[in-house]
Amino acid sequence: MATLSSEQRLLLQTQLHQAIIACNDRCLYQSAKWAAELLDSFPDATDEDEDHGSDTEPDSPLDQTSHPNPWSTKNFTSDPAEARLEQHELPKFLLAKSFFDCREFDRCAATLLPNLLPQEPVSRASPDVEKLSLSSPSKGKERATSRPKAAQKPKTPRLSQKSLFLALYAKYLAGEKRKEEDSEMILGPTDGPVTLNKELTTISVILGEFLDQRGGLESNDASQGFLEYLYGIILLKGKNEDLARAWLIRSVNLYPWNWGAWRELADLLESAEELTRITAQLPKNIMTFMFHIYCSQELFQSNEQVYGEIDQISTIFPKSAFLQTQRALLHYHSKEFDEADKLFANLLTNHRYRLDAMDSYSNILYVMPNRPKLAYLASVASSVDKFRPETCCIIGNYYSQSSEHEKAVMYFRRALTLDRQFLSAWTLMGHEYIELKNTQAAIESYRRAVDANRKDYRAWYGLGQGYELLDMHSYALFYFQRAAALQPWDPKMWAAVGNSFSHCGRLQNAIRAFKRALVAGSYIDNGSIAGSFTSSADPLVGAVGGALDPEILYQIALLYERDNDMEEAAAYMELTLAQEEGPDEDDLPPGTLAANPGIGVTQTTSKARLWLAKWSFYRENWQRAAQLANELCQDEVEVEEAKALVRDVRARLDAENHG
Repeated sequence: MATLSSEQRLLLQTQLHQAIIACNDRCLYQSAKWAAELLDSFPDATDEDEDHGSDTEPDSPLDQTSHPNPWSTKNFTSDPAEARLEQHELPKFLLAKSFFDCREFDRCAATLLPNLLPQEPVSRASPDVEKLSLSSPSKGKERATSRPKAAQKPKTPRLSQKSLFLALYAKYLAGEKRKEEDSEMILGPTDGPVTLNKELTTISVILGEFLDQRGGLESNDASQGFLEYLYGIILLKGKNEDLARAWLIRSVNLYPWNWGAWRELADLLESAEELTRITAQLPKNIMTFMFHIYCSQELFQSNEQVYGEIDQISTIFPKSAFLQTQRALLHYHSKEFDEADKLFANLLTNHRYRLDAMDSYSNILYVMPNRPKLAYLASVASSVDKFRPETCCIIGNYYSQSSEHEKAVMYFRRALTLDRQFLSAWTLMGHEYIELKNTQAAIESYRRAVDANRKDYRAWYGLGQGYELLDMHSYALFYFQRAAALQPWDPKMWAAVGNSFSHCGRLQNAIRAFKRALVAGSYIDNGSIAGSFTSSADPLVGAVGGALDPEILYQIALLYERDNDMEEAAAYMELTLAQEEGPDEDDLPPGTLAANPGIGVTQTTSKARLWLAKWSFYRENWQRAAQLANELCQDEVEVEEAKALVRDVRARLDAENHG
């Protein structure tokens, strides 16, 4: 178990304490809350810890070899000029912060920056908007270091970094508030990208000029990292993701304890490969370790390495609700619902008033399904705060499970009224509109979800479903492929891709997609079933006992039939039929039970039996045809057609005998 020396423990606690103060001073309350919860999750100090905690063990995430200088951070008062400015501005800063806390954002900004330009609509022809929407990183750097050409522009004020951040952050939030007011109702005509934050241009010009004067991205000047964080947000709002990523990376290097900057950076990552690429640019400290765990969970990387990282960091923060939540979400993404349920239930017991991520817990209870627990969770959340987006989503899930889809939509819309960026509510509302057959509203809901987070495979899958209902299979195929790329081990994703390929007439692509679904959904080793995907001459070892999905096998067989490859079609029909039976006991080691006892007779296996009976009849294999037809009569499926087939077989046999 990794341990900390008393000096390391004290230093880490000091850094977290400073982070809480720094974030609270700048009204970054979510980041301050995150740091405070982490600080409170330290184990209680004991004499034993002090006696035995002199060294950090080599397997610790704080190991100096893999993470040199893990405790380094910036001291905000190290710059005498900056300290003098902060001291001089203190009365106005305290007044402005009071206005901010009262949600008087414009008044807060005007207290520190009285000469800001009035807000103007964002024009697409404006040079400043071009600066926000550049797609080329190299051109973005050139623009970022060039002076804007607007006729009028705000002058860079002479303020401390802390005061400038608070003023511009307040102005940004004022613009977001007006944007939501102008957007009016959820999914209304003015909701979405048609309504803009009109303050972005002004803030961008001020921040761009201020950071240019300090040397831009290549600056060696001392900085606190918060203005870089805000500039990254502004660039992200302007869809300049490459430049936003560069400034956010600079922000977390300058000051790694602002969790908000890490969250924004995580939202820009779309794959585990991209996470690996930027790791070399990140600071070598414990926050990067936390970031890697969080991104792995967001990217659905539920592997032993990530669980090992959580185990390591939990030895330092054993009571961390954040780490327990990440572990529970990893189990949720892996569809290990029972384990995720236990972890979330434990969180609810130990942190009764903490609603963070409890909407994901309601998703788990919905899928399991466990209506009594979901009702209890809705009751607890309502008693804590009725006007939290998480609470509205939990109640919406409860009504959805009760098939009251109109009420569910009402609560998901209420969640989005409280927070339009609440991703879970957009996706869940899309599901409800699908149930209500309102396809256009469902598509728009899912589109808003992927705009907020392109890593949400459920929203991509929902978009595919919406276009599939509209018989627009080429569109559906694109969205299903995006979902499958994000969740490659979910057979449902690949089955949807295969179905879309089939409707588009691309039979070989459809067959390959359905085979991927088989591999993803199989509980046996991939190597043992790979041979059955190649030739009908394969002995099909390991294909019995419910190990493979009979519906997918049946679809593959039908695709081979459409492609006039009858031998392969027959082989997959045999595979489908084989799922009824468990493995032969003689083939199992002594004293062992079959892991997959077989699924028994189903509608799908009966359809495969009928197909094989007709195929045997066509090939004049009368005994096999009669056997399968008689089995169909016993199964009471397609009885009339089976009886007719039996009569035909007897007639042929009689004709042969008398011939």
